[in-house]
Amino acid sequence: MNLERRLLIEQGGPGHRGPSLPACDVPTRPLAQLLPGARLRASLDLPQVSEPEVVRHFIELSILNHHIDRGFYPLGSCTMKHNPKINDEIAAAHGFARAHPLSSDAVSQGALRVIHELQKALAEITGFAAVTTQPAAGAQGEMTGLLLIRAWHRARGEGDKRHFVLVPDSAHGTNPATSTLVGFETVTVPSSEAGTVSLDALSKALDDRTAAVMLTVPNTLGLFEPQIREVTAMAHRAGAQVYMDGANMNALVGLVKPADLGFDVMHINLHKTFSTPHGGGGPGAGPVAVAKHLEPFLPTPVLHESDGMLRWIHDRPQTIGRIHSFHGNFGILVRALVYLSSLGPEGLRQVSRTAILNANYLMRRLQKSYELPYEQACMHEFVLSGRRLRAHGIKTLDVAKRLLDFGVHAPTVYFPLIVEEALMIEPTETETLDRLDHFAEAMERIAREAAENPDLLRDAPLTTPISRLDEGRAARELKLHWKAAKAAPSPAQAMTSRA
Repeated sequence: MNLERRLLIEQGGPGHRGPSLPACDVPTRPLAQLLPGARLRASLDLPQVSEPEVVRHFIELSILNHHIDRGFYPLGSCTMKHNPKINDEIAAAHGFARAHPLSSDAVSQGALRVIHELQKALAEITGFAAVTTQPAAGAQGEMTGLLLIRAWHRARGEGDKRHFVLVPDSAHGTNPATSTLVGFETVTVPSSEAGTVSLDALSKALDDRTAAVMLTVPNTLGLFEPQIREVTAMAHRAGAQVYMDGANMNALVGLVKPADLGFDVMHINLHKTFSTPHGGGGPGAGPVAVAKHLEPFLPTPVLHESDGMLRWIHDRPQTIGRIHSFHGNFGILVRALVYLSSLGPEGLRQVSRTAILNANYLMRRLQKSYELPYEQACMHEFVLSGRRLRAHGIKTLDVAKRLLDFGVHAPTVYFPLIVEEALMIEPTETETLDRLDHFAEAMERIAREAAENPDLLRDAPLTTPISRLDEGRAARELKLHWKAAKAAPSPAQAMTSRA
């Protein structure tokens, strides 16, 4: 019999507390004097709990949650790979963690050197002329990239006529959203039967009103675009710019430079490719790399080195302006530079090769149990379809739920939208062969269960603290406000009361 799981505020009681500190022996001032005009409450009904209760509460929560440090996490297009702990330790070093963004350039040379070296490394990896580290996430990087493209068209006197951004139907959902946010109209371009860009469809969509083409390479089917140079050349002949969504860069680092493919601008998800813990909403970093002709429009300030000193330059007449406070999420930038420095060029190439190898290993094994809509060799991820399982009344969602019973996080499901009952699987390079085999065995067993015992899958997960939720009821009867119930007496209080 287990103790019922409770919220922290439902635990403890009056007198429960952590370490007791001695009384303050220096003069103090009331909060109202320190925060004049602030809306201060006379009291705050915080939980009163002891240190062991707090520690056990949060340890229990951390065990309930599935995370990359606990098990396999093949979430397609999210690159949920192991993040070396030394990256966190170095980012937490006093000189980095306590650096203040308002400090002068003269006393911030170490921090500025980190940003400068990272920008140079990302420029080398992508083949572009310059990099800004301001954007805090991939989506903000996309927005920055399209703002740069818009500024470039305006500078050429074509800002008023170039309204359209072309986006393949296999694109990440953020691509059309970003296009709309920046003020463009999105035109969806259907993919070819092979799942890649259709040159015919692209040709029909391109004209002198096209501002940009947004592409993900490899695309969300995990496929490299075999005619990518022709795609970028067609866009340029129409006077458009070509943006690369760098979310899938983990398949390219050290192997392909996007600038060599004809792209003009791209963003890079440091929190995916370059090893920063992610998946909980941030913080992240989405640096943007640009070709030479877009460099004058980069967000300000930009970092410049002269006489061995690094300084922020604000006087940039063509800049799109600042898009993030200070200089980006600095701790993430430190982690990325540590990751890059520790691996080196050959290590980074090996990362991409191993990520591709792992994905192809799983794909070839699982295509015996699941439908594989696109059979060509994949890059770092691949997409299966659970369409065959419909014959047993089973959906992809049931497969995803059942995987939790095997200690595995579900792949991305129902995306990309061009594949029915999609299962997008990205194993990454940090998984061992036995982990990959365990996942494959679980998927194969689920495929058998779908035919032999489909009710088992409809009820899954069966071993998690909470089993299958009624998602329809959760949506109809949404409860977002916690209301305190009358506190139950603690065992000690109950005994006192009875005495």
